[in-house]
Amino acid sequence: MAKTTTLIADSEIEWTELGDGIRRKLMAHNDEMMLTKVDFQTGALGTLHQHPHTQASYVSKGKFEITISGISKILSAGDVYFVPSGELHGALCLEAGELIDVFSPMRADFL
Repeated sequence: MAKTTTLIADSEIEWTELGDGIRRKLMAHNDEMMLTKVDFQTGALGTLHQHPHTQASYVSKGKFEITISGISKILSAGDVYFVPSGELHGALCLEAGELIDVFSPMRADFL
């Protein structure tokens, strides 16, 4: 089901606790796209996984070791990574931070 709000205040959206030092906010979505914020505590691990969605992620705060298809790189605030559909990827938070993730199409499993 598409979320129809077009002007969204961060303060009006609750965090969903995912456990192990990670929480997420679903900021906006429709059937074609979804934008989320993911907050990580230092040491939190976004385990290796894959999904059919294309993903673009912006490091808005902190420092992460990002791994995509077996290749790892340290990314900091202002950096971006891109995950093609089906690629194995994950994140280790080296300094408490936040990722802004965009998925296409939207992730129905997050609703």
